[in-house]
Amino acid sequence: MFELATLENSVETGLAGTVFADKLHYAAVTGSTNSDALAGARSGAPHGSVYFADEQNAGRGRGDHGWHSAGGEGLYVSVLLRPKISPSRLPLIPLAAGLAAAEAINAAAALTVDLRWPNDLLIGPRKTGGVLVEAHSEGSSVSYAVVGIGINVHQQSLPPGMSTPATSLDLEAGRRISRQSLLVALLKSLERETLELAENRAPGAILARIEQASTWIRGRRVEVHGPQACDGVTEGLDEYGFLLVRTRSGVVTVQTGGIREP
Repeated sequence: MFELATLENSVETGLAGTVFADKLHYAAVTGSTNSDALAGARSGAPHGSVYFADEQNAGRGRGDHGWHSAGGEGLYVSVLLRPKISPSRLPLIPLAAGLAAAEAINAAAALTVDLRWPNDLLIGPRKTGGVLVEAHSEGSSVSYAVVGIGINVHQQSLPPGMSTPATSLDLEAGRRISRQSLLVALLKSLERETLELAENRAPGAILARIEQASTWIRGRRVEVHGPQACDGVTEGLDEYGFLLVRTRSGVVTVQTGGIREP
């Protein structure tokens, strides 16, 4: 269980002055933190509302895949954003969230994360977390974006037979990592990344940082799974954050789906 007294102290000392202060919603058990945040968005919850839980019994990842959410062992958090950006910039949000998660894991556990487009957090060849963004836009404005992040923290064993072998921060670091410290670091990093997006700067800087944080973005032979299934070699990101893959038939701009090694 989260130690709420410690968490409240972390809010006062670590999150004071951020958009998330006094907007934390904790549940010991919930179906899905993303579902909680979506309900909050529809009922008028403010920008920066945070929903997190010790356990999810209906956690999900991208493409309606289930997310193993063992009680007390991971970080399961969803953040409600009401960003002042155009809908065309929405594909950049999961990439920015991936950068924020990588920064937080490095700060809390001194581990280096490899970002696998569009939403996987890897340590070496093993997956330790993922990002799920669900958004709603009307016309030329974004009503809200819910950024869900799940990170394996304390798990000592994980389900076998996964398409990508799984791991946890404790296993990789060889010590117990504080979920409170990780949560605070994640929220602070996420605020920095989303502020940069909201300022509507040219996306080149954030795209370059994503390439630096990922071994998958350029020069990697991959198989694309999903509606745009193909195989080829990655050639970077376009201005919207979509993945470019050179196939035998030419360059494909992959807008949806996932990638794996052949």
